[in-house]
Amino acid sequence: MARPGIRPLPAGAAAGAATAPGPARPWGQLRPGVVALLAAALALCSLIWMFQGLGGGNRSFILWLRAVKLAGLITVGASVAVATVLFQTVSANRVLTPSIMGFDALYVLLQTLLVASAGVTGFAAIDPAAKFLAEVAVMVLLAGLLFGALLGRGARDIPRMILTGVILGVMFRSISGFIARILDPNSYAVVQSVSFASFGRIDATLLLPGAAIAAAAIAAALVLAPRLDVLALGRTAAVSLGLRFDRMVVMSLALVAVLVSVSTALVGPVAFFGLLVAGMAHGLASSDRHAVLLPTAGLIGALILVAGQTLFERALAQPATLSVVVEFLGGLFFLYLLLRGRIR
Repeated sequence: MARPGIRPLPAGAAAGAATAPGPARPWGQLRPGVVALLAAALALCSLIWMFQGLGGGNRSFILWLRAVKLAGLITVGASVAVATVLFQTVSANRVLTPSIMGFDALYVLLQTLLVASAGVTGFAAIDPAAKFLAEVAVMVLLAGLLFGALLGRGARDIPRMILTGVILGVMFRSISGFIARILDPNSYAVVQSVSFASFGRIDATLLLPGAAIAAAAIAAALVLAPRLDVLALGRTAAVSLGLRFDRMVVMSLALVAVLVSVSTALVGPVAFFGLLVAGMAHGLASSDRHAVLLPTAGLIGALILVAGQTLFERALAQPATLSVVVEFLGGLFFLYLLLRGRIR
């Protein structure tokens, strides 16, 4: 007999309640072939990028240059997307990106200090691969020291975490700006060149180690996907299920630092691109399981960069415009999340 004020469930509803998918997503449930469709769309855009407008001359050289840039775009898109999803899982907040918390500002500070200490000639003489590996190591170490204790101990205090991260980012940017302003004009120009993102500028010497490190980090994130699902439940639930919460937080932050350092070294700092891609991935994915969410986000990020760069560079002859457009759209999406009250 139903209690007063409670409507009885229809026949069969009780059996289906345990497997109900939850609230409807804004773009509907993900059908089984959507990931394959994203991969096919990325392959099609890649073919257009490689062979569109391929005229006479040294075709092998042209194809090599295009392949290098294509691999860089895919690496950057997937790295930024996966890093943002991981960081949002750790912080339990859909409006945060590693850039907001100061990761990109930390990278720019490292570059500024290196130019100031070694000079333009010394900076240019540094082996790019060795410099890149050293930057990744420093980024991982400093990120663990700065954010590991912060998020590991204060994940339940989201406002304080956000404020601390923003303050650290502002501090890093202020120190970078101060050092840059006391440099000579040539050194200042070098610092400025690494302070802004350019998807049309891919350093071929960093591509192989960068792609290898990014692939390893993404693979590690996929292996940790079940633990990330538990981590997303929150500290209390995760600890009760046997997860080493603090250790998992530090591991996730280390992966974020690696992926951010790879993407920033290849194209420069990006602020809101990851936020846009992560939002699209959450809207398209059929569940919040990271085994689905991470590949979806990586494919969307790579597809946006390849398709966007093809459009702006080949059709509109504006290769430097893509970074401005994606940052603008990401900023609008950030405001949308704020207005919709998605800060959790």
